[in-house]
Amino acid sequence: MTQTVAVLGTGKIGEALLSGMIRGGRPAAKLLVTARRPERAAELHTRYGVEAVSNAEAAKRADTLILTVKPQDMGKLLEELAPHVPADRLVISGAAGIPTAFFEERLAPGTPVVRVMTNTPALVDEAMSVISAGSHATAEHLAHTEEIFGGVGKTLRVPESQQDAATALSGSGPAYFYFLVEAMTDAGILLGLPRAQAHDLIVQAAIGAAVMLRDSGEHPVKLREAVTSPAGTTINAIVELEKHGVRAALIAALEAARDRSRELASGNS
Repeated sequence: MTQTVAVLGTGKIGEALLSGMIRGGRPAAKLLVTARRPERAAELHTRYGVEAVSNAEAAKRADTLILTVKPQDMGKLLEELAPHVPADRLVISGAAGIPTAFFEERLAPGTPVVRVMTNTPALVDEAMSVISAGSHATAEHLAHTEEIFGGVGKTLRVPESQQDAATALSGSGPAYFYFLVEAMTDAGILLGLPRAQAHDLIVQAAIGAAVMLRDSGEHPVKLREAVTSPAGTTINAIVELEKHGVRAALIAALEAARDRSRELASGNS
């Protein structure tokens, strides 16, 4: 906790990390933030008691830099940071699709870089953050990254070659569930339920199913079979899902998300 950590480009995810570190016991005096808009910087200072500084000042003063800007803005940020980042700084990137080599080529030789793909449930401390080491990152750097992101959910280490797949599955994953809830809510309305009731029924079903998946240790097929009685309502619904190719559509959707992550890595905006 003696190290100073700076969050650069502190949007919603950056703020979630910031609040998670404070809840985890890191003093505000050991945290720095940067923001594009002065009013946003003032808001973060008022809310958390942290010091808002320029990107260059953060690079000079912090031991760890967490870069949370959008992928298309990362190149410009690195141009600004490069003259001020010594090789002993840990740089953590939260940008989708950008490999650690992109940072290593633009920063001082030997700079340790860790790539992280988290997701929006960080806002409620239920994130899944997937962590990969760059060429110069050590086990200590990975542990430090896990400490930071562990404050807002779970972490998982993977080889960087798996990051695009993790982005498709987990980074974008919450959106797929929201899409499904939206569609099921519309179905509930079609079946005669008020929107609010349909929403509550589906959300609680989703929470219960997620907890059972997490805590039971059972394969999802077994859990589904436990709900699917012979000639019952559930099997009729499952048959329709299979008829309409929902499983194949999900697989294709995740492949498309993975491919887009690869495109971002190659510089295609």
